[in-house]
Amino acid sequence: MRRILPFLLVLLIVSCKSKQKIIASEPAVNTTNTTISNIIENHYAVKRDFKTAYIKANIDYADEKQSLSLSADIRIKKDEIILVSVKMIGITMAKAIITPTQVRYYEKIGGKFFEGDYKTLSNWLGTDLDFKKVQNMLLGQTIDDLSNGDYLLSMEEGSPKLEEVAKENFNKSYVFDINSFWLKRQEITQKTPERKMIVNYSNYKSYPESIIPGELLIFANQDNKTTNITIEYKNATFNEDLTFPYSVPSGYEQIKL
Repeated sequence: MRRILPFLLVLLIVSCKSKQKIIASEPAVNTTNTTISNIIENHYAVKRDFKTAYIKANIDYADEKQSLSLSADIRIKKDEIILVSVKMIGITMAKAIITPTQVRYYEKIGGKFFEGDYKTLSNWLGTDLDFKKVQNMLLGQTIDDLSNGDYLLSMEEGSPKLEEVAKENFNKSYVFDINSFWLKRQEITQKTPERKMIVNYSNYKSYPESIIPGELLIFANQDNKTTNITIEYKNATFNEDLTFPYSVPSGYEQIKL
């Protein structure tokens, strides 16, 4: 399980065919004269008006060495802290807690723990990370701030697609639902070394406080090794008084990356 939890945190994500979408009770957005600025504006207008979120999820994880079915509790204090508890048959197998400045996690199998910053973890996983990107991925928002980039607009099977004007070694693209501007897919490709991350979002659900995806399908390819993750959000509650308990059990060995 050593790489499972950090992969879940970054959501290195999959290109798969979405299941039937849940239609939330939100009014359709006017897409007349769709432009890049119109898409960006409407995507960021999607409701995410909450202070805390508590999400229960089921996870299917598969790489070339193992295949696991897990569950997870995800606690979010917006823009401040995220706690992920990964469980197997009801037993906590791993925990991770992240803030804007620090990443910490431990795993029971092997008795290992990690404490460090985003630079260290980014170098290990092969993708640039920060707190905001992790939070955005979990909530179905573009990992980057679209207002700070230059994009080309095209249509992909009836859905608007923004593709970042190439920056040397990276290609990034985002596909949106044409009516709601919910994110359908975000993809990052690194040319050298060759890496790819794709996140597909589907089954969006509408709550009074927020609209979030019900399913995330994850594909990650690095060094000719592939990881597939399916995360299904079973239930979510918002604006509860949450605690974020985290402590490394005694006797665990620190991971040096």
